[in-house]
Amino acid sequence: MSNSSYTNGRAWFVRAMALLVLLTPALVNAQTYRKGQHVEPAYEGWRPNPDGTFSFMFGYMNENWEEEPNVPVGENNFFAPGDADRGQPTHFLPRRNRFNFEVVVPADWGDRELVWTLNVNGVERKAYATLRQDYLVDNMVIASETGSLGAGTSSPESRANVPPVVTVQGDRVRSTRVGEPITIETHVWDDGLPEARRGSTNTEDELKSRMLRPPSRVTVGKVNGLFLSWNIYRGEGNVTFDPPLPKPWEDTRTSANSPWSALWLPPEVPEDGVYRVEATFDEPGTYVLWARADDGGLYHDGYVTVHVSE
Repeated sequence: MSNSSYTNGRAWFVRAMALLVLLTPALVNAQTYRKGQHVEPAYEGWRPNPDGTFSFMFGYMNENWEEEPNVPVGENNFFAPGDADRGQPTHFLPRRNRFNFEVVVPADWGDRELVWTLNVNGVERKAYATLRQDYLVDNMVIASETGSLGAGTSSPESRANVPPVVTVQGDRVRSTRVGEPITIETHVWDDGLPEARRGSTNTEDELKSRMLRPPSRVTVGKVNGLFLSWNIYRGEGNVTFDPPLPKPWEDTRTSANSPWSALWLPPEVPEDGVYRVEATFDEPGTYVLWARADDGGLYHDGYVTVHVSE
């Protein structure tokens, strides 16, 4: 064997071993579960309101890829001190859902803690919210945490970006029967920033790398582009949305209808800005449906309550 062949072979071996070392933590952390796991509540931070109050921002990590637990407000889903019901979800979507809801506290909140307790599948977890300065959140922090800045958009346009605006048209409280769809029309305004593009998946090699990468807990290369998603926020049954809408949660699998999927493309925005979707319920009850418009970095929410009879 020539010296050059030996050198090239040794260099290849060193690179291969280095790659293995880098991939090992990802492979170890890639274990996923379809169901049976707990939900981890998360305190995302706080921001001041113009009236002097403060908004505590919460999300969660559902450790299940598929199971969507229902946990009514009560001994397994409550806030303390004060009212147990602070508008938190009772239906938990799969995987990581950041900045899912906000709780407003008074201007004189001070250094107290607000604690969200969740017990799912027999495992209790808590999230502790405070007004500590290092938890202060602004739009740049939100864009960073939700993946936009991680997709290579730390630019002047990211700083200029403002959240989209969701306007649910029609009544906010509606009635229907099991199996009879309701039509929801939602107007979404956006400033067009950040520009729709694929962030860190611009090249063929990077796309192949994403496709081969195991599922990860870390948001990487979120695709920029405005989308609207309707989901269950509270309610015991299943709801079918037609047409199918993108997922708001972080799903990095290549086949997922999610902005975190390497093969996902932003849907076309209606010319009039009005998204029309039909929601069909399979069980009676009272449901709260949650709309989220996301431009790739920032978001805005809307809600509809639906009473469903037999």
